[in-house]
Amino acid sequence: MAAMITIQNLNLQRGSKILLEEAGLRLHDGQKIGLIGANGTGKTTLFKLLTGELSPDQGDCNIPKDWRIAYMKQEVDHCDRRAIDYVLDGDQQLRELEGKIATCTASNGEQLAKLYAQLENIDGYTAKARAQTLLRGLGFSAQDGDRPVHDFSGGWRIRLNLAQTLMCPAELLLLDEPTNHLDMDTTWWLEQRLQQFKGTMLVISHDRDFLDSTVDQIVHLEHQRLNLYSGNYSGFERQRAERLSQQQSMFEKQQKQISEIERFVDRFRAKATKAKQAQSRLKALERLEKIAPAHVDSPFHFEIPCADKTSQQLLQISRAALGYNGATILNGVNFHVEPTSRIGLLGPNGAGKSTLVKSLVGDIELISGERNHGEHLALGYFNQHQLETLDSQASAALHIQRITPEAREQEIRNFLGGFGFQGDRAFETIEFFSGGEKARLALAIIAWQKPNLLLLDEPTNHLDLDMREALTLALQTYQGAVVVISHDRHLLRNTVDDFYLVADGCVDTFDGDIEDYHQWLNQRQPASDDQPKDTGDTEDKVDRKALRQKAAEMRKQLQPLRKKMQSAERKVDKLQMQLDDIETQMGDATLYEEANKKRLQALVKQQSELKPQLESTEEEWMMLSEEFEEMEAIIKAGS
Repeated sequence: MAAMITIQNLNLQRGSKILLEEAGLRLHDGQKIGLIGANGTGKTTLFKLLTGELSPDQGDCNIPKDWRIAYMKQEVDHCDRRAIDYVLDGDQQLRELEGKIATCTASNGEQLAKLYAQLENIDGYTAKARAQTLLRGLGFSAQDGDRPVHDFSGGWRIRLNLAQTLMCPAELLLLDEPTNHLDMDTTWWLEQRLQQFKGTMLVISHDRDFLDSTVDQIVHLEHQRLNLYSGNYSGFERQRAERLSQQQSMFEKQQKQISEIERFVDRFRAKATKAKQAQSRLKALERLEKIAPAHVDSPFHFEIPCADKTSQQLLQISRAALGYNGATILNGVNFHVEPTSRIGLLGPNGAGKSTLVKSLVGDIELISGERNHGEHLALGYFNQHQLETLDSQASAALHIQRITPEAREQEIRNFLGGFGFQGDRAFETIEFFSGGEKARLALAIIAWQKPNLLLLDEPTNHLDLDMREALTLALQTYQGAVVVISHDRHLLRNTVDDFYLVADGCVDTFDGDIEDYHQWLNQRQPASDDQPKDTGDTEDKVDRKALRQKAAEMRKQLQPLRKKMQSAERKVDKLQMQLDDIETQMGDATLYEEANKKRLQALVKQQSELKPQLESTEEEWMMLSEEFEEMEAIIKAGS
């Protein structure tokens, strides 16, 4: 009988919330499965069930006993081990053999020979080279392998966890949001790596392109059931659309979205300045007619209105050097945004895409050059740091009311409902909102102010598939200009018309699409030390001595920032331990007896309070980590 995973009559409950009820699923050896569902439906909990960390409340979950399981942790270890050793730790059989060899005496030659033979059988002699290949593929430099784990910021430690997981020989591979901290380059590398994996794989992801490239089955967690669909994510959309589009009310919502795009195309098809955009919308329309019904039951339906007035030239940077504290990252930048611009920024991680956007916004001063904006510029700017500026003691509705005091309550209710804040949820303080909810609120605040230029830096982080699709549709019908940085290839393909490449210290137009950029990356020779190349412009050359002096000054700033980052990390660890302890207690069946009702209620309350605290602290820690990485990059450039 072929090996398989079987789930039968499964009930799974966390606290008072029922995640799975009478659920069933059968997965065969070698299948690649994408696990999808709205946030909070129990995807990560199901992974914990598969690893044996949790037990079902009722029913069975069976995995072949001889299967080795590799599970990518979201928690980040803080340890002194070298990065290369940390990755090698993923191969437990290798480490066990190495330990036996180390303790085996030379006099026991026969046993030692057997151990060395076993080491050869598991390719132990190539283990270090394989670990180094994993590190290189995930963007680490050759020298990074010797650095201690605690020396890396949070995002890079998540990459180390991924490398450690991939190092583990396994029959079952479980990946929970593996692309969250990857740029487009490393995501492509990971896709190729997973396509070669021979075992059974389950992956949780909100990246539809990643799912399309890596899985052949979709399990949709919905209504406490595990619904299996054949094919990749696009196949799932088509199959689900066929079922949902039969319902008349859903069909009418789809027709409304189609008519909006058709009106845009009819209006601008004949205008030369808008012809390219009209063609882009026609392509989007063709796709929308096929996939929109798969998302019509989504709680997210919104538009981004555009300001009534605009300027012929909205925003312009000329002959500029961009960077931080006098340290130049981008040279000779000429970049302008017109009312019809729809621009996607491409480039390797750390090349300066965010630096360009922050310079456009005015968050950082130009080192040299000019920044000019039109009289009627109405700027809408989104980045992850803005989530920190939200008032935790205010409601979503109050955030909107502060912008427009005269706005009617029902108008605000209707508006926020499209962003998933229905009913009284719009009037609850956001103190315990998840990262996804805060990101949705930040986008809602921007939309409410009717910008004519949107500058979006990774807007899909924290967003689930339904919200990403709603944002894509909203950007398609948006009448203003767009400049966006995103590793979400689906969003870029469907919302921008032109690409700019940020690489090697320069910003240039890119004559191609996402696939052309992929080819460019494959042909590109890695730049030594990941430093921007000299542009050859004498006037714009960086004064190396001044750069080194700036780098030295920034090293002094780095230490207090490191301490703040480590303090936030310790808080994360403490909160995670408290939550783990609560979940362990809630796994006790006797807790749900009538006599223990008060204790259960107390644990549920503690859990509901700790979860948002953990998410908020994790966000703070990740923001500090990003700032730390930026400063490190500048210091490296000056070394």
